[in-house]
Amino acid sequence: MRGKPAPKRKISPDSKFNREDVAKFINYLMDRGKKNVASDIFYEAMDIISQQTKQDALEVFDNAIKNVSPTVEIRGRRVGGANYQVPVAVRSERSFTLACRWILEAAKTRKGKKMAEKLAEELMAAYNSEGASFKKKQDVYRMAEANRAFAHFG
Repeated sequence: MRGKPAPKRKISPDSKFNREDVAKFINYLMDRGKKNVASDIFYEAMDIISQQTKQDALEVFDNAIKNVSPTVEIRGRRVGGANYQVPVAVRSERSFTLACRWILEAAKTRKGKKMAEKLAEELMAAYNSEGASFKKKQDVYRMAEANRAFAHFG
C-alpha cells in the first residue's frame, strides 16, 4: 500500500433525528449528489414504518440494521496457485456498511412502488428477520460455514 491511509471524516448528524448512522444511511441512499431527495425518501419511509407498525421507526431501523449486519464474510485468498474462500471476521464499521448496502440493494430490486415504500417494506422485513437483505446475510454465513476448513489461511 502506498501513501497514507485516507483519514476518517467526521459526518454531521441528520437534521430530523440528529443521529450519525441515519445520516450515513441517507448518504448511501443518495444518488447523483441529490441529498434532499435521499433524505425525503428516508423520512417518508420512516413515516410509513411508524404508521404501519405502530412502533418507533428508529427502533425498527436499528433492529433491521442489527439483523442484517454480518459478523463474518468471505474473502478470496491465493495460496500456492489455488484460490480459497477464507472466512474473515468483519469490523463493526464494515458490518454497518454491508447491512446498509444489502438493504438498499434489496429495496431497489423490489418492483412497482415508490422508493420510500420499497425501503420501508425492506426495513420492516429485515426487522422481522426476513426479506432479501436478511437472506443475503444467511447466504454469506452459509458460505463462511462451508469454507470454515480454510479459516487458518486468513
